[in-house]
Amino acid sequence: QVQLVESGGGLVQAGGSLRLSCAASGRTFSTYSMGWFRQAPGKEREFVAAISWRGTFTYYTDSVKGRSTISRDNAQNTMYLEMNSLKPDDTAVYYCAAHHRSFAEPTMTVGTYEYWGQGTQVTVSS
Repeated sequence: QVQLVESGGGLVQAGGSLRLSCAASGRTFSTYSMGWFRQAPGKEREFVAAISWRGTFTYYTDSVKGRSTISRDNAQNTMYLEMNSLKPDDTAVYYCAAHHRSFAEPTMTVGTYEYWGQGTQVTVSS
């Protein structure tokens, strides 16, 4: 089992920044690719960003590319998502997730992630 706890969400004005954190426990964090997903009201959960287990490779959805950075600190069992130039369309609950298989490359597919946090709300006002 793995437990994931997100933090860092909040209310921010358009153009502002937030840094989300995902603290992991109960598993060998450093061997699993991780991802960030988000879900807005009435919409399906969607991919935001992912990072390989060593942190070597990162992937982003087009809508956040260039203004977001995913990173991880395996010594601290923590993953981060820094988001800049936030827009009202970024408003959603943000979830971190761990891939279902160790040493696998990250994907953008919800179904390949086995463990999920409870989510943290990000609200961007215009």
